Amino acid sequence: MSNRTILVIPCYNEARRLDVAAVATLLEDDAVDLIVVDDGSTDETHDILEGFARSWPRRVRALPLAENQGKAEAVRRGMIAAIEAGAGIVGYLDADLATPAPEMLRLIALLRGSDAQVLVGARVGLLGHDIERSPLRHYLGRVFATLASIALDMRVYDTQCGAKLFRASDALVDAVREPFLSRWAFDVELFGRLFSGSPTAAPIPAAGVWEEPLHTWRDVKGSKLSPRQMARALTDLARIARDLADRRAQRGLAADRAPAAPAHDLEPARVSR
Repeated sequence: MSNRTILVIPCYNEARRLDVAAVATLLEDDAVDLIVVDDGSTDETHDILEGFARSWPRRVRALPLAENQGKAEAVRRGMIAAIEAGAGIVGYLDADLATPAPEMLRLIALLRGSDAQVLVGARVGLLGHDIERSPLRHYLGRVFATLASIALDMRVYDTQCGAKLFRASDALVDAVREPFLSRWAFDVELFGRLFSGSPTAAPIPAAGVWEEPLHTWRDVKGSKLSPRQMARALTDLARIARDLADRRAQRGLAADRAPAAPAHDLEPARVSR
């Protein structure tokens, strides 16, 4: 499978915070391209992104949305564009580079060298790691991650870190085919869709997912995620859980109608760590 990687960076009114030079360091890996999505910004973000794309015409694509639709839809549109462009690996990260470019490139190298289907960054406060996170956001995040694990019926430490990578697959195509129900908890929804599968795509097994503790991460002033929005995301988890239950049921019905797969197609995925 191709190791060509396309990273999606959603942007909404980022003119004051967007460091184009720092974002451009992601292009130091010749196999990494970017899709920068302008989510209906009302400041100069559109012009900045268009200028960035003109500076790197073969490596950067600016994807404008006519009106603000939220991070979830901006990421989904960007991922669809990346898949259609033939990427073997699709990922996304936040425009503020809370996950610095060198860390994102390290994650890409890890996924390329493994059998994993999904690799996500995890903000774990380990000795020797530089994770700068406010106590409030940390504890809100721990509550959210616990409830998200319950909704997904699997243990996940950090669903909301903005650094995620996925191998292009039928499961991923189906997972981003429809808009997400939640604007802020869409990461959980995306995981759930991948783990549930669809009538036309097998689910990604838990063994195919790798959480990697980040070496560096920092809270960036001006982040749009607030306690109020976190509370809204928590209420969205119930809707997501119901939707995932319906998806699993639909896949179960489809499986009952399908002929049995050969034994060699049932081997579990292995992850090189």
